[in-house]
Amino acid sequence: MTIEIDIAVESESWDAIELETLVNSAVEAARAESRVVLAPVAEISLLFCDDARIRELNREWRRIDKATNVLSFPAADPARLSQAPLLGDIAIAFETVERESVDERKAFPDHLSHMVVHGFLHLVGFDHEIESDAEAMEAAERRALARLGIADPYAETEPVRSAQS
Repeated sequence: MTIEIDIAVESESWDAIELETLVNSAVEAARAESRVVLAPVAEISLLFCDDARIRELNREWRRIDKATNVLSFPAADPARLSQAPLLGDIAIAFETVERESVDERKAFPDHLSHMVVHGFLHLVGFDHEIESDAEAMEAAERRALARLGIADPYAETEPVRSAQS
């Protein structure tokens, strides 16, 4: 099983980050811990942008006029992932991820990995709108991040029920 990853960078703020290695590792960890069956070859696209661009996307697609850390746009019905060549798109905003990593005292690459994992899990059918779904998603995130050697991002918080994604 192969996941082909297309990376587009729209903001120079991302230039100092080695995105390809981080994204490949995070996607593979999320795939393994999601426990979903995917097509033999599946594709995702990631857009690394700034707060202004993600605010536009959030306003256009979710009718929420503010920046957020990560947005996911699934392309496949979760019940048909094993036949879906396209899983969807993920957009991640630099300023918001950077601000959160500082506020939460997390290393930027660790928080970015979390956002990639979170976005990928949305593409394969995970959600956090109700408590039981949030708990399942957070458990998958914890397992994926542990696989990467990253500390539990929820260790001192309650499950997220309405995070932006």
